[in-house]
Amino acid sequence: MDRLRNFGFLLKDVSRLSGLNFEREAVGLNLNLAQCKVLINLQRNEGISQVRLAELTDTDPMTLVRTLDRLERDGLIERQQDPADRRARRLFTTTAAEPVLAEIWRIAERARAAALAGLSAAERIQLVGLLERVHANLTTLVPGAEAGAPPCPPPEPVEAAPDQSTPEKTAKRASNRKATP
Repeated sequence: MDRLRNFGFLLKDVSRLSGLNFEREAVGLNLNLAQCKVLINLQRNEGISQVRLAELTDTDPMTLVRTLDRLERDGLIERQQDPADRRARRLFTTTAAEPVLAEIWRIAERARAAALAGLSAAERIQLVGLLERVHANLTTLVPGAEAGAPPCPPPEPVEAAPDQSTPEKTAKRASNRKATP
């Protein structure tokens, strides 16, 4: 049997199992995988619209609204009026989300280490490099795919507790919120 015939199935199943492994590691976090994906995408794209966030997270817009309602109720995100379009809302993480995001990244690192166990450092780098090349190929082949989120490294871990936010972080957050993408 031609092993390449299973390429798409294998990618999909690896993604599914990776998500389940993350959830296994995240017991006690009090957030599900979808909520974590939303927070991570918001961290990478402060000020994004709900419509764009639904696209990036591959989430039904109505399901996303419920997820955002929960995250807003928990004080992890805030919705702000879009200055350019009064019908639209822009989304931002809050200072309270910083330690939660840091924990999500720690969990992701543990889950990734477990998934890649048995691969050398060189093999891990090669695997990611090959997947990035496949991603680039598909981005050029699929109409509208260039608007998707490019693979990018996680931001530096946040170590400060919410009440220890520095004036520099507060100023940076404020300037990020004023900017329109």
